[in-house]
Amino acid sequence: MSCEPKNELTAESAWLDLKAYYDHHGSYLHMDEMFKNDPDRFKKYSVTLEDSNGNLLLDYSKNLINDTVMEKLIELAKQRKVDTMRDAMFNGEKINTTENRSVFHVALRNQSNQPMKVDGEDVMPGIQAVLKHMREFTDSVIQGRWKGYTGKAITDVVNIGIGGSDLGPLMVTESLRPFQVGPNVHFVSNIDGTHLAKTLKSLKAETTLFLIASKTFTTQETITNANSAKKWFLDNCKEPTCNILGRCLPVRLNTVGFEAISFYCYAFLFELIVFFFLS
Repeated sequence: MSCEPKNELTAESAWLDLKAYYDHHGSYLHMDEMFKNDPDRFKKYSVTLEDSNGNLLLDYSKNLINDTVMEKLIELAKQRKVDTMRDAMFNGEKINTTENRSVFHVALRNQSNQPMKVDGEDVMPGIQAVLKHMREFTDSVIQGRWKGYTGKAITDVVNIGIGGSDLGPLMVTESLRPFQVGPNVHFVSNIDGTHLAKTLKSLKAETTLFLIASKTFTTQETITNANSAKKWFLDNCKEPTCNILGRCLPVRLNTVGFEAISFYCYAFLFELIVFFFLS
């Protein structure tokens, strides 16, 4: 991509300048002293993003920075063309050069009516449709309208995935745990069977819902754990009419490879936005 920096990061003059400053002054940067000498340090090195859904505080005052370091960091950002790359990202340009894709996570956070285009096509209608589907589904689970095979409400949700299909939702779940409503959420990523076994030990098949998250459904760890979960579910069913359908929820990029887990849950597929999963 034309706007990409041509030099390695550590070859930039601004990086070398920053490193030289740290080598000479880094040992003298002490957090307690910097706060003591500058009562406005928090105000100077923090920013609050206001939003109707709640404000977001970005506090970088606890980093080993001062005015000189900030000036040098800003100069480094300029040399690395961060502002140019940022604009290219918002414009839907394919800045993921490894896979020749856009990096359009920002479209998922677009709460305005402004179009956001990739290859000339506005992606917002598709995103809004998927988000609406997700909201309808999660509301039905939280409110107890989505039932287990015995007619009881779901009490536990088990997310099976690895990498970004595990760490992202796990981080969000842990950070928002104090505000939890609805079922308990568990995460399984390790190929070691004890991880899944320990998670399922205290759960009941009749009130457990599985989320199977994968970009291609060819990831061996995810497929193995998904089939183990399927076996656990069927082994623990106590009703003659027990059916796996509706007890798992595949979350995927496309249907290629999806049939490998043999869950037969196509009616409940959630389509992932391609630039959300790939970056």
